[in-house]
Amino acid sequence: MLSLVNVSKSFDRIEAVRSVDLEVQEGQTTVLIGPSGCGKSTILRLIIGLVSPDSGTIAFRGERILPETVLRLRRRMGYVIQEGGLFPHFTTRQNITLMASYLGWSRSEIERRLSELIELTQFPADGLSRYPAHLSGGQRQRVSLMRALMLDPELLLMDEPLGALDPLIRFDVQAELKSIFQKLHKTVLMVTHDLGEAAYLGDTMILMRDGLFIQEGTIEELVRSPADPFVTRFINAQRGHLEKTSGEQV
Repeated sequence: MLSLVNVSKSFDRIEAVRSVDLEVQEGQTTVLIGPSGCGKSTILRLIIGLVSPDSGTIAFRGERILPETVLRLRRRMGYVIQEGGLFPHFTTRQNITLMASYLGWSRSEIERRLSELIELTQFPADGLSRYPAHLSGGQRQRVSLMRALMLDPELLLMDEPLGALDPLIRFDVQAELKSIFQKLHKTVLMVTHDLGEAAYLGDTMILMRDGLFIQEGTIEELVRSPADPFVTRFINAQRGHLEKTSGEQV
């Protein structure tokens, strides 16, 4: 569904992404993982077209993402940014339905899709009139997810979607996300720095460091056949969290 070929991106001479190749398979959840500043979020911003690569190509279903195609292709992708990114002066309903209204959906179409998403995420219907400041952290993340899913995108991009939640709420929302992924059979590319979360939600993960892909595979492959000493160091640093979240004995 999505391919990056020899993609690089620098900011003020700092190489954020360095000649990476990536293929995201349809119906799979792929997780980019690594320490802060390794280039994970930059890759999502390149795919959604918020920044352009310095070199290389990015293609969605075989069509290159370019300045002249990005707006059209972006409507086929859902994007959940860090900490939700909800508009504080919009109600929950307005946040979720913003793009559908902009694109001229009828009221009945919007209400039908909104009802589907409320049922999917188990969001309380009486919360649609509230503003983000009056929602809990978990509720704000559900709203952000509903907004990303409103247009029924083919690809869902998620940038540290649970990073701002406290551990107990994060654990609950992880379980809900896994259930949602299974129900929708969406193609998902997700960013996290949490190895346990990546192992729990992802079909495959890609460990990054300094803008490079160090190893791609399942958690079992990374544990048993590390491609680089950094892989083992990264896993060992999060061993306790991995066992708690995924149940893996590593």
